[in-house]
Amino acid sequence: MMAIRNKGLKMFTLALLFIITITSFLLNYTNNVVSTSWDPKQIAYQFSEQVKKLLKYSRRPCSCDTCILEQSSSWFEERFNVTIPPFLTTQNAFLPQENYRWWLKLQGERSPKTMNETVQELFSFIPGDWEQLLDRSSSRCRRCAVVGNSGNLRQSQYGQQIDAHDLVFRMNKAPIKGFELDVGSKTTHHFVYPESYRELGETVNMILIPFKILDLRWVISALTNGTIDHTYIPVPRKIKANKDKIMVYHPSFIKYVYDNWLQHHGRYPSTGFLSIIFALHLCDELDLYGFGADHRGNWHHYWENNPSAGAFRQTGVHDGDFEANVTQTLASVAKIRFFKGR
Repeated sequence: MMAIRNKGLKMFTLALLFIITITSFLLNYTNNVVSTSWDPKQIAYQFSEQVKKLLKYSRRPCSCDTCILEQSSSWFEERFNVTIPPFLTTQNAFLPQENYRWWLKLQGERSPKTMNETVQELFSFIPGDWEQLLDRSSSRCRRCAVVGNSGNLRQSQYGQQIDAHDLVFRMNKAPIKGFELDVGSKTTHHFVYPESYRELGETVNMILIPFKILDLRWVISALTNGTIDHTYIPVPRKIKANKDKIMVYHPSFIKYVYDNWLQHHGRYPSTGFLSIIFALHLCDELDLYGFGADHRGNWHHYWENNPSAGAFRQTGVHDGDFEANVTQTLASVAKIRFFKGR
């Protein structure tokens, strides 16, 4: 019903703009008819220019009621860069030297394998091209939910609302079983790194966020011989993820998030914040659930209790307060909707 109403409204708007265009053209021509001779070519040209303006005016980045890229905000435009690729692919695997050196320092490792060798081997096991997901269309409305792990999801009853989205992003070890009423049961994409991995369903896209070359090597190992079982903590030797649904978060995109959105606050972005900016580049509408403290000011996961109210965000790695401020600003400029739960 909503789709029919939106389509009808769009057709009405186009018809109205067309009538205005014709009227404007005729008025302009009438005003000039005394001083100019009747020229069919000139009339056709002027009419063509008016139609071009009409089409340009009526074109939208998506068919949703509101589109992320439609609402104007100088704050957003200063930070959002559509040219930075979210996915690592066979076509964009080259990292600028500055980005590469920065990335290698995130979780420094001794004698890492070369990036080129690792990427080449990695893409012999998993797909190396997800660029089609970035295509936007005026006829598409891709509604997304990024579901964080905050305790404010408890008793929120957001489950059905979350599952109604086209894409549902989750992260790290977030459990679903037993929490469906509050967090939903649908997952299309799950962000992990080796130390936060959990088993995923056959239909779920796994998005690896690599903080070091060893993380890329771990995927290769986990899909083959299982030789890597320890990074800085024990990690799964083997994984059951569908190898055809494994994506890799681009290291340069991590730096883009750090530079443009966090403005160098913290050592590097959290998984949750990386997920939000990633979704901004894929989605037409974006809703956030499970971010921030609960109603008592506690920062903890919805499946556990943390008696230290603020300790969870004081890791020394991520600046939770600054990330929360950016998220709130995204909501204030109508780029996302922020559901605070309890």
